[in-house]
Amino acid sequence: MAITRYTRRTPFLSPWQELEEMTNRLNRLFGAAFPGEASTRPFWTPAVNVEETKDALILTAELPGMSIDDVEIEVENNVLSIRGEKKEEREEKEDRRYHVWERCYGSFERQFTLPRTVKTDEITAHFKDGILYVEMPKAPEAKSKKIAIKAEN
Repeated sequence: MAITRYTRRTPFLSPWQELEEMTNRLNRLFGAAFPGEASTRPFWTPAVNVEETKDALILTAELPGMSIDDVEIEVENNVLSIRGEKKEEREEKEDRRYHVWERCYGSFERQFTLPRTVKTDEITAHFKDGILYVEMPKAPEAKSKKIAIKAEN
């Protein structure tokens, strides 16, 4: 009996989800078709969330199996770059055969253009349980403020 790849079908995929799924399929196809670099180090992109609070933008990136030493963050010309490498853990042994190998390894780089209202010199980052947290404080002029309304007679 052959083992086939399970593909989860959801009735409503966002265009971004469909694009990412298609990119992953193409990477698997060409990674398996050409020996060498593409098949031993497949392309992968960590999942990222960016949220906004009244004081900052907060980026979180899923980096399972990685340590703080595997990741580098840099800001240049208001572009935040996150790069790193996830090292393969597979051991080649005579008494072991792999039937399914879907986990991705290799280098990655994500870049985000930051709004000019982010204080780039005050960006902080920490790493916990495979999640990278990057906090980007807003400049005072970017924060919302209440405007008083004056009554006229």
